[in-house]
Amino acid sequence: MRRVDKPWGHELIWAETPRYVGKLLHILTGHRLSRQYHRVKDETLLIQSGEMELEIGPAESIEKRRMLAGDVFHVRPGTIHRMVAVTDVDVIEV
Repeated sequence: MRRVDKPWGHELIWAETPRYVGKLLHILTGHRLSRQYHRVKDETLLIQSGEMELEIGPAESIEKRRMLAGDVFHVRPGTIHRMVAVTDVDVIEV
């Protein structure tokens, strides 16, 4: 397992191959990741603990989805998204 410190918290990379990566993202309260999208990559997010807001879509029509422990969201390629921590939150990302 490999830990990568980030300005918003840290990530623990627990699985990595040329085809996929499994991470645990620990995002600190009030912090947010950059808005992003991936041309090819699929992501599935599972909230392990805490609470976050997932922003989905382009800036002019952002959908905000509150996510709690146990919630899952599949981010399809091309989907603009950003995670915002309401509390300290742990997100499993594959």
